[in-house]
Amino acid sequence: MTDLQIPVAGVQMDVKIGDNRGNVERMIAWLDDPRVTSARLVVFPECAVSGYCFDSKQEGWEFAESIPGPSTTQLVQAAKSTGKFLVVGMLERSGEDLFNSCVLLGPSGVIGVYRKVHLPFLGIDRFTTRGPDPWKVYDLGMMRIGMHICYDGSFPEAPRIMAVQGADLIVLPTNWPPGAETFAEYVPNARALENHVYFMSVNRVGTERGFTFIGTSKFCLPTGRAPSAGTPDSECVVQGSVMPHIVRNKRLVRVPGKHIIDRMADRCPDYYGELCKPHNLVRDESSN
Repeated sequence: MTDLQIPVAGVQMDVKIGDNRGNVERMIAWLDDPRVTSARLVVFPECAVSGYCFDSKQEGWEFAESIPGPSTTQLVQAAKSTGKFLVVGMLERSGEDLFNSCVLLGPSGVIGVYRKVHLPFLGIDRFTTRGPDPWKVYDLGMMRIGMHICYDGSFPEAPRIMAVQGADLIVLPTNWPPGAETFAEYVPNARALENHVYFMSVNRVGTERGFTFIGTSKFCLPTGRAPSAGTPDSECVVQGSVMPHIVRNKRLVRVPGKHIIDRMADRCPDYYGELCKPHNLVRDESSN
């Protein structure tokens, strides 16, 4: 375990709205890119299968799929032939509900599904159902991974829960539009640092119905530094290696006997009850 280094990659790609088959084919083609071939885990953006800027639930429903379904079946075959694990954003149909989901796939099939909990007033999220399940960490054998989506990253409670559950790497597939530049620049680094985990945000680029997505994907180390970052306006790959033994040791001895940090043991949960209470702030609905 001490010498284990697991290569991972995030594909910052353009996505064509309503072109599920074409988007999946492009994702599979990315797996042959020299920057991706060595990665054991490859992460694609939020709604990478379908696109994001739909104007009604009915319109989004047309391009949503069940899990398993046509796209996940094709992607599982790609995972099997390459020996990789994939995280892919898509719209999911389940009963009468439409979810903004990301699915974790591997050579053996669908491993897990996460349905977005925090829903902004934007794109298809105006019409999706809030995910019913809390955040969960998946053990892939060589590492443990947690997933959340885009606006979820604005709420530090989500990655903290996954860190407490033992995540080595937390991934954030996203569709950041203009206005999120500061978030893209600083927050992934903070989430990695405050939880002592690896963190990878994977955004898209391109223009969709008036929104130009801002790229700036990142792979962040548990120190908060980002050795690999994407450009704001072009397709690219962010890369890094996850070393589980580094993040599983939460006790950081900086000066023996004088300066020791433990971001898990030093928490004071008994003081955090206020976070779970309803707020008394007035929501302004007039701008909707």
